[in-house]
Amino acid sequence: MAQRQRKSSGSKGFNGDTDASAKRPVLLYLRGILGSLNPTERLIADCVLADPESAITSSIADIKQHSGASVGSIVIFCRRLGLKGFADFKIALARDLAQSGLPTGDTKKKGSLFEKVFQFQAQSLAETLKINAETTLQKVANALEKAHKIELFSIGPSYPVAYAAYCKFQMIALPVSAQCDSHMQLIAATQMKADDVAFGISCSGNTRETVQCLEVAKAKGATTVCLTNAMKSAITTFSDLCLYATPSEIRYFQAPLASRITQLALIDALFVSVALKHKNRTAGLLQRSATELLKRR
Repeated sequence: MAQRQRKSSGSKGFNGDTDASAKRPVLLYLRGILGSLNPTERLIADCVLADPESAITSSIADIKQHSGASVGSIVIFCRRLGLKGFADFKIALARDLAQSGLPTGDTKKKGSLFEKVFQFQAQSLAETLKINAETTLQKVANALEKAHKIELFSIGPSYPVAYAAYCKFQMIALPVSAQCDSHMQLIAATQMKADDVAFGISCSGNTRETVQCLEVAKAKGATTVCLTNAMKSAITTFSDLCLYATPSEIRYFQAPLASRITQLALIDALFVSVALKHKNRTAGLLQRSATELLKRR
């Protein structure tokens, strides 16, 4: 069963669209799948990401020399990205850099430490918007709107994002739940049905507890959605719909450094999409909540 699901997932683009391979930003995609690459592919990816501007003008022999990979491995690597070969890879790479207007490898930006943090968040938002197709966001919003029950699955540093989603969805009366205990989350997953939505949030995409909950929920027939920073991670294998925050390879000790702003922005986009479909009802719900909450001031 898992093998069939994995095969099906691999036939789609990174944002869930079958034609995504022809349009996806190569550099963002590379950063997002680093964790799933084999050692040889990782050598090639690291070589390109270290100096993408230089890669554009390099020959395949140059990449071979700098990465240590064979010519055949480089060609296979390009095809794995959905491109015909090395020439197409360089064209796609050049297009990426031209559209960004900024050298991707520039890490010597001027400004204070605090300014750099804000610049990082701004760049993360722009990248996140670029890699999530509007059609995918709309499909997730529609699934949430029609769900009989929505279960949010997340633990550790990702749980605050799940709880923020719970609070927002609760404000517009979506049938949402977010258990804080991983054992209770698994129990909730076993009780899901075909008209329910299981929503897993994991930076690394490989958090065992969260992945297991989506696997169980999917087996029960629920629609599964994930929000992760890592493309082609374990959680995407069991997700019908995938949303991606700023792509990166996340190890556990790096998780606090991953941008939470992008994850929250995606949650906000879903919240607004669902809320605007029923403006009058939403306005009434928010007004009643505000009336009661103001009594606590």
